Amino acid sequence: MNIISFPKLHINLKINPVAFNILNKPVYWYALIILTGFLLGLLFVYKTCKKRGVEQDNIWDIALFGLVFGIIGARIYYVLFALDEFNSIGEVFEIWNGGLAIYGGIIGAAISAFIYCRIKKLSAPKVFDVCAPGLLIGQAVGRFGNFVNAEVYGGETAGLFGMSINSAAPVHPLFLYESLWNILGLIILLLFRDKKKKDGQVFCFYIFWYSLGRLFLEGMRNPTYILYVIPNVLGISQLVAALLIIASASAFVYLQVKKNKNVEER
Repeated sequence: MNIISFPKLHINLKINPVAFNILNKPVYWYALIILTGFLLGLLFVYKTCKKRGVEQDNIWDIALFGLVFGIIGARIYYVLFALDEFNSIGEVFEIWNGGLAIYGGIIGAAISAFIYCRIKKLSAPKVFDVCAPGLLIGQAVGRFGNFVNAEVYGGETAGLFGMSINSAAPVHPLFLYESLWNILGLIILLLFRDKKKKDGQVFCFYIFWYSLGRLFLEGMRNPTYILYVIPNVLGISQLVAALLIIASASAFVYLQVKKNKNVEER
């Protein structure tokens, strides 16, 4: 049981990470919230995909494979940068004990979607554009799974949204900051996507926006929850975010120039 409060907002909550038990096996709020975010994102994409040239049956397939390979990717990513936490090979597979990295999930899901598109002869850039809003929805909701686990927070703060965990000094609620950042990105993306010039630019914006927020928020994070590539200096998520910001911005500009060039040639 965690006692989580926002002193300046006069909010006090007692939260049990376990939602309920099935045959004496705990079912955690974290898993339920992540699943809710996934389903809400999937529902949005399912309802909007046909208008944008992607069949609904394809979305179901992509979502199923994305879920499976997203979990695998998230686990592999985490394990690779936290090998010292595992005492045996068996522990690597115990994902119910925690240890999933969102960047790994995105990479795993993206790879499976790309392969699916190649097999089905679909336009991968178009499919990725259609799925981008769903990813932001899922991530905005999913971050509240970290809230119920009393994790993903930063240093001490006297700000309005300072969050106290089990009566400790208030800290930055980074889960909330990232969720709000994703919601803002979703709004911008939905306004922008009908003005895009080339398939793939919406997904480029998603990668750029998410990575930009992650780059700064990861720097505020409690070191306990950072996977370091350079101990106490550079987190792997910060490095990946910086690389993806450069890559997505470059790809966006390339697609824009390519589109303009094609128009001029006509």
